[in-house]
Amino acid sequence: MKSTPPPTQAETPTVPPSAPSKRALTKSGASSRRLRAEAVARELQVRLGARSYPLHIAPGLLSDPANFAALRGRLLRVITDQNVAPLYLQKVLTAAGIAAEEALVLPAGETQKSWTTLETVLDWLLKTRLPRDGVVLALGGGVVGDLAGFAAAIYQRGVDFVQLPTTLLAQVDSSVGGKTGVNHAQGKNLIGAFHQPQMVLADTDTLKTLPPRELAAGLAEVIKCGLLGDAPLFGKLERELDRMLALDPATLAEVIERCCRLKARIVAEDERESGPRALLNLGHTFAHAVETYTGYERWLHGEAVGLGLCMAADLSAKLGWLPQADAARCTTLVERAGLSVHPPAGMQPADFLRLMAHDKKVAGGRLRLVLLRAIGESLVTADFDPAALDATLAQFCAHAAS
Repeated sequence: MKSTPPPTQAETPTVPPSAPSKRALTKSGASSRRLRAEAVARELQVRLGARSYPLHIAPGLLSDPANFAALRGRLLRVITDQNVAPLYLQKVLTAAGIAAEEALVLPAGETQKSWTTLETVLDWLLKTRLPRDGVVLALGGGVVGDLAGFAAAIYQRGVDFVQLPTTLLAQVDSSVGGKTGVNHAQGKNLIGAFHQPQMVLADTDTLKTLPPRELAAGLAEVIKCGLLGDAPLFGKLERELDRMLALDPATLAEVIERCCRLKARIVAEDERESGPRALLNLGHTFAHAVETYTGYERWLHGEAVGLGLCMAADLSAKLGWLPQADAARCTTLVERAGLSVHPPAGMQPADFLRLMAHDKKVAGGRLRLVLLRAIGESLVTADFDPAALDATLAQFCAHAAS
């Protein structure tokens, strides 16, 4: 039999055939698949009172009709992009019982996370007459999740939506917590709303089609979780990063669960980021400056976060809060994940300072940053020496990427 390499989410192959549901399998044919799924399946709750919702982590979730049973009888609309649609759209349509015309396929890329594309989504929801008790399914990475979630938040003053994340970054971060929105020329995520999903289905099989660059971008958010509040996770990544890169199912499920559990706990304490939830932005103030500087085109979000983590660790060390050896551990792990530790060519300290001034964490005219006192211990503070920040910016910009 002639073999072909698997398609990736960066390509547009023909739609693969839908996998049969577990119910359609014979007892003997289902046994090995069920044992595999159960061995790596995880489930947790994001506890927000009446807005609580389940988060499922396992292989094969998108092709199993049982996972969509709670939506039966409601009108559904799927929003996805041109990279993901050829790979997973038909599986979701079949499993959820949705017709092809009830799906909107958008161009792919961070530039689509815009007001213009949001209008396209809203126009389509109105044209297809999604009622107030309908449900939007966000099938894709962080861009699709943020965009579709924001559309759901404001369409007819708010309709339900479900997150179906297909990238590592979306599965460990953006699909959980209810942050939705679009970018603006002056800064990242400056327009948006908090709107919690009804459910998250993180199908780990989708990670098999991620291009290496997208996988590395997702690892940045995993490293972030270890740095900000889970030192044992950071140590596990140092020891087992190769297993993550090789997409070992058990390692993936455990790491994704740990990241989601950490985020779910923080979100439950502070849903609208008035306090500890800001810790989840570790590295992001630097990262958003990079993304804005490059016009949301040259750097993936996770790539910018990886650099931002290194800069935050370096600044923490310069302030005397974090041992220099631990800052070096951060840089080493980010590099091992395949991410750049240098800013884009031409970016200067003044560019960082100008763009960071538009960050959402600026309060009372003072820039607040998420910094580290130890690996696994973070804080949000405006009480830092500006000279140390200048020194970090000068050091990193002196070695900008080519």
